[in-house]
Amino acid sequence: MTVRGDEGSRRLDRVLAVRSPDLSRSRLKALILAGQVQVGGSPVRDPAYHVNAGDTITIDVPPAAPAEPEGEDIPLTIVFEDDDLIVIDKPKNLVVHPAAGHETGTLVNALIAHCGASLSGIGGVKRPGIVHRLDKDTTGLMVVAKNDRAHQSLSAQFADHGRTGEMRRGYMAFVWGAPDRPRGTVNEPIDRHPHNREKMAVRQGGREAVTHWEVLETFTGKDGKPVASLLACQLETGRTHQIRVHLAHLGHPLLGDEVYGSGFRTKARQLGPESQKVLTALGRQALHAYLLVLEHPGSGEILHWESGLPEDLVLLEAALRRTD
Repeated sequence: MTVRGDEGSRRLDRVLAVRSPDLSRSRLKALILAGQVQVGGSPVRDPAYHVNAGDTITIDVPPAAPAEPEGEDIPLTIVFEDDDLIVIDKPKNLVVHPAAGHETGTLVNALIAHCGASLSGIGGVKRPGIVHRLDKDTTGLMVVAKNDRAHQSLSAQFADHGRTGEMRRGYMAFVWGAPDRPRGTVNEPIDRHPHNREKMAVRQGGREAVTHWEVLETFTGKDGKPVASLLACQLETGRTHQIRVHLAHLGHPLLGDEVYGSGFRTKARQLGPESQKVLTALGRQALHAYLLVLEHPGSGEILHWESGLPEDLVLLEAALRRTD
């Protein structure tokens, strides 16, 4: 289509919403973000991009995806499995469930292939069995329900987060700087960022969020001063990006977190050359879900799992211990 004179200087998504009434606004946004919309022959990934009169817009609409995700043969590291639940050690770069831009290649696709029709459907066709999630680049332990009874029990435990039961979720977090005390709690509400809908932020009026943390180790930089720390964190609530937001609010964002710790990039200069090299190669936030404790939905037994640091964080830890 060609942008008319009266459409000049308007947002791309608004022009498309009028000119393509057969596509919903959410579908158009997803197509733009996926690079499926071109202006003047070049992909534009910003829905707020302002077009000019005379611009040529091309929309490449791929075939509709199946209403339900399909099974895919994706390797899984299974820590525990029975008729009620499955616990996996999630690798980095694995999205938990299908969404815009990630319709395939997700944990859900892998689980469907592994478990078949036994997965609980309470979470909806896009998220069968999923009772909690980890960010794409966060590694570690996740539990998935294999039937509706287990789904209801696990969902209740995650909602309670150990206030009255045995549920515990622990994370290892490599952060910039060193806290001024050995342990503490961040009790600050979290909501959508006021100016960036892709981010979360500490905001009054948001949902309650509580993170407990403890310093396990402090690493010094080339000048002999503390430059980074390893924290153990436990969640009392489960908000989106909670640990990442709370630690950034504390003034100690995660190493490698380009969303919440971008202002700390210059801190890398204080690291030794080997540490800088390993951090650059990391390519993700240095966060690992190492601990999961819950009550079995069938037997009532208290189950406890721990996961060691993955190879990339083992390398980071070793490099941070070196100052040369």
